[in-house]
Amino acid sequence: MASGAVLRGRGVSPGRVAAPLVHLAPAVGEPEAGEVVASADRDAEVSAIEWAAVAVADQLRARTSQATGETRAILDASRLLASDPELVSEATALVRSKGRSAARAIWETAAAHEKGVAALGGRMAERVADIRDVRDRIIAEILQVDMPGVPERDEPFVLVATDLAPADTAALAGGHCVALVTEQGGPTSHTAIIARSLGLPAVVGVTGAVGIPVGSMLLVDGGRGTVEVDPPASRVAEAEAAATAVEFDGSGRLADGHRVALLANVGGAPDAVNAAAARAEGVGLFRTEFCFLDRTEAPTVEEQTAAYRGVLAAFPDRKVVVRTLDAGSDKPLPFANSDEEDNPALGVRGLRIARRRPQLLADQLRALALATAEESAEVEVMAPMVATVEEAREFADLARAAGIDRVGIMIETPSAALLAAELFEVVDFVSLGTNDLAQYTLAADRLLSDLGDLNDPWQPAVLRLIGMVGAAGHAAGKPVGVCGEAGGDPTLAPVLVGLGATSLSMTPRSLGRVAEALRDVTEEECRRAAEAVLEAATADEARAVGAAALQRADAR
Repeated sequence: MASGAVLRGRGVSPGRVAAPLVHLAPAVGEPEAGEVVASADRDAEVSAIEWAAVAVADQLRARTSQATGETRAILDASRLLASDPELVSEATALVRSKGRSAARAIWETAAAHEKGVAALGGRMAERVADIRDVRDRIIAEILQVDMPGVPERDEPFVLVATDLAPADTAALAGGHCVALVTEQGGPTSHTAIIARSLGLPAVVGVTGAVGIPVGSMLLVDGGRGTVEVDPPASRVAEAEAAATAVEFDGSGRLADGHRVALLANVGGAPDAVNAAAARAEGVGLFRTEFCFLDRTEAPTVEEQTAAYRGVLAAFPDRKVVVRTLDAGSDKPLPFANSDEEDNPALGVRGLRIARRRPQLLADQLRALALATAEESAEVEVMAPMVATVEEAREFADLARAAGIDRVGIMIETPSAALLAAELFEVVDFVSLGTNDLAQYTLAADRLLSDLGDLNDPWQPAVLRLIGMVGAAGHAAGKPVGVCGEAGGDPTLAPVLVGLGATSLSMTPRSLGRVAEALRDVTEEECRRAAEAVLEAATADEARAVGAAALQRADAR
């Protein structure tokens, strides 16, 4: 592959780093299919399966005990899979009835389970990687060979693989891996979730990634979803400088003292604790769907209340903006999204689920009110996927009736952006979800790596809609937050402030860089940069004029 080649995928964890490529150790090969075990030896093969499954479950249990948050939950799910009596009983039945070897029986049983999970589609289909991981670990234990997985290195490296299993990804914590690149996977895959929790830049869906020669230098941009092969030394140095941690002092402000709250995006209590340790000023996006994942039934009001309190407790007397359940599209849940949809991104997702399952929203609002009453955090609740004033008004009425004082909505659809002035008449604040806003504005599925250039917050149409929302918020005297990936981009942050954003929410590791960028400019300079960007006709032009305007500000 030629030096300077740029591969595109789906950026699922932001950050920009450069390091040599290392491939994931290969999976266990398929065991011999034609072998038939003699009847007298079958008990020994059955025993091998049982002991191997116990050993793998113990290994995963040990890793689980060292993990936290979403990583721990994901590893525990794999541990339960290894301990699944159905997996073991089906494999042992193949040994006893057909004379399969222990390794072959596990292989065939896992293949049947993979097929069943893949048929479910959506997020559940991503569990195929988990099944294969457990399969390979059990077979390796049976055959007494080395486990597949993450190689050990003493120097920083970028890990490249077809896909990563939960145990592999979790094993990266505390190691020398600085970024992940996979050919498969999506934004809700375990690779993506754990990469974000570990703060590792990650790009998935990169066609041809495993064909990059070992030892190649890779520049991985998890924000833009690009992987550059053997980039020039100047770009490597630039990435290394950008990757240097910048500590956040807990106060977002411009050079002239104008305050811009810098908040964190979190998925649960462990994330919130980490965000508080990073001195985030509050939470700008609490993704409550992480409390609902991997369940066949909705959690009870009591379970939800406990989960929400864990997040609120990390930010006493500070703002926590909670997004109600955003299931559907690429995050279907069996108890919320029961129907197959031809276009799920345009279907029953987010607030629209309440049309079919109003009790889900009612229970969630009740749990949030109960959690708020028990903690001192300043709770604000917003609904995702709002498209009309009627939807916003109905949600606001329900939330206030449940005891929520401050109610808002996500601006993710062009419709909501165009109706911003009218929406501010019925809600207290809005928050821009730039990922979905780009998807719906450009009519480009954000899960398709081929359309990565369209799912770009620098697209002029997206920036103009953000500007409309910012102007409406200013006129109404109400807050306008940004909680999509754009909020954590230090090059875009001043422009977003100039467009009217009053707060920016991001992964905690981005706080220092964004704060640093904002302190170099005044409010007036942000406004001038925004005005220049709004005149741009292309995303590249918008980047260029925005950078030029801010460079002039730096040189003042």
